[in-house]
Amino acid sequence: MAEEEKNEVQEETEATDAAAAEAPDDEQAARSTQQAEAADEVPAEEAAPAEKAAPAAEAPAEDDEPEEALSPKQARKRERSIHTGEPKPERSPEERAAERAEVRRAKVAGRRRRRGQERAKRGEPGQGTPLAERRPGTKKVQLGTVVSDKADKTITVRVDIVRRHRRYEKVVRQSATVHAHDERNEASEGDVVRVVESRPLSRTKRWRLVEVVERAR
Repeated sequence: MAEEEKNEVQEETEATDAAAAEAPDDEQAARSTQQAEAADEVPAEEAAPAEKAAPAAEAPAEDDEPEEALSPKQARKRERSIHTGEPKPERSPEERAAERAEVRRAKVAGRRRRRGQERAKRGEPGQGTPLAERRPGTKKVQLGTVVSDKADKTITVRVDIVRRHRRYEKVVRQSATVHAHDERNEASEGDVVRVVESRPLSRTKRWRLVEVVERAR
């Protein structure tokens, strides 16, 4: 019996020792969990001021509005309002008109001088193609290409115009379209024809076919 009592006492002491040994571990675990919860709570608290500060940083961007578009007169008035120097003496309307006329004369002189420099740089202008001599009262004659012959007794002729620009001396190519009267429907699309001025034959016809110079292939 004594041995059984000793065994029971020994088992109780071992159990108490094991409980005492496990107690610090439980306390450490509880402390670690408390610290983890505190660490989780701290960033949440720190994030709140950061979120509050973000709208404050974005506020100036929203306040930046596009500047109001001012007319030249309003811009001059604003510049005069913020001017800090001494004001100019008052001038009469006649003095202001004289000043504007002087500025215009200076600009005219500058333009004349610049044009003279450009002419000197280009050199003497070429003579170009002389104009065809035509006696007063004679009718104009044009050479063109038929672009349409769908209408009855009427052809549409494209007249190509080649001339040299009087200032830039560049060859400029243009074209004009005229309606000509073709009594016998001789011309067809693509033909090169010669037309001459005539009295008004219809609302748009002021020309008349003279001859077909070259047939279309």
